[in-house]
Amino acid sequence: MAEKPEKAKVYINKDQYFAGVRPDVWEFHIGGYQVIKKWLSYREKEILGRGLKVEEVHEVMNIARRISAILLLQTALDQNYKEVKNSTFKWPQDN
Repeated sequence: MAEKPEKAKVYINKDQYFAGVRPDVWEFHIGGYQVIKKWLSYREKEILGRGLKVEEVHEVMNIARRISAILLLQTALDQNYKEVKNSTFKWPQDN
């Protein structure tokens, strides 16, 4: 049986955190940016002048779920990409 991935607490301040976030989900990058960390950085209390709204907390959970799904599908997505890449139409060369 496969070992369950380790889960961590992602602190957004000294007292509040998101529990159950896998390290690979927290570390996931797109375009050089750590996705969840970047999303949260635009919602810091110093920037907005308020704490996170309940809807924003739910959005972080939704983002984490989407990233988890991408990571779970990564092998299949990589294989699909290779198959598509290798089966593209070969256009005749213009002379």
